[in-house]
Amino acid sequence: MKRDEAGDLLAFMAVAQEGSFTRAAAKHATSQSALSHTVSRLEARLGLRLLSRTTRSVTLTEAGERLLRTIGPAFADIDSGVTRLSELRDKPAGTIRMTTSEHAAYTVLWPVLKPLLRSYRDLHVELTIDSGLTDIVTERFDAGVRLGESIAKDMVAVRIGPELRMAVVGAPSYFAEHPGPNAPQDLAEHRCINLRLPTAGGLYAWELEKGARELRVRVDGQLVVNNPQMIVRAAMDGLGLGCVLDDLVADQIADGRLVRVLADWCPPFAGYHLYYPSRRQPSAAFALVVEALRYRGDG
Repeated sequence: MKRDEAGDLLAFMAVAQEGSFTRAAAKHATSQSALSHTVSRLEARLGLRLLSRTTRSVTLTEAGERLLRTIGPAFADIDSGVTRLSELRDKPAGTIRMTTSEHAAYTVLWPVLKPLLRSYRDLHVELTIDSGLTDIVTERFDAGVRLGESIAKDMVAVRIGPELRMAVVGAPSYFAEHPGPNAPQDLAEHRCINLRLPTAGGLYAWELEKGARELRVRVDGQLVVNNPQMIVRAAMDGLGLGCVLDDLVADQIADGRLVRVLADWCPPFAGYHLYYPSRRQPSAAFALVVEALRYRGDG
């Protein structure tokens, strides 16, 4: 059906429902003559008279009644469908797809999403845990979660977590045999546990900073893993020094199972951010998730 044909049918239906060209024109903000011309064009195309016109009233012919019974439900379904789409815009409903690292999923996302999902039953969230840097546009994600320093400049970034710090740690049994390092250059004399990066496949260079000095230290040791939790376990077992986010080892440091070194070389840095394309038109569901995750400080 062509666009003007659909318009002609809508004009006919308006007049039929109101029983008057004048009332239909007023209701739909058009002129009586324009409506009359449109209905006459439809009648000419169909070769049938649809309306009986007198100076006082407008009534349906048999053909007009049959046409109204045919198109009325169809246009009602269309109107209902459009209304439901508008509701998706105005209420938190639908599926939000996000890609995130494992650490961010457990420490930042889940504490917020758990009560949110319980409160909004029409909200659905799909989390893909991937430590690599995912192209969220190509992979059709609504948003991603990464460290602030890793986000492309053409994305909208919303801070969702506190600053983070790294921690260089080792077990007491390891330090019983190896004096702790006092400076980054001392790491060359130590067995260290390396982390294999998921995206480039290289080994993570320990990022240490003190004042204006920023170092990326390549370390060596017997073990290479691709999971920070495995680094913690290996360090606790005395296999060497590990460098991980400090909240992963806070309990172990507190109870003495691990000892922290080079703390003055591990300052805070930008924490997790939610990011999404700047051209994205946020739905009510997406806006709800963003606001719920937005970091508002410790207070």
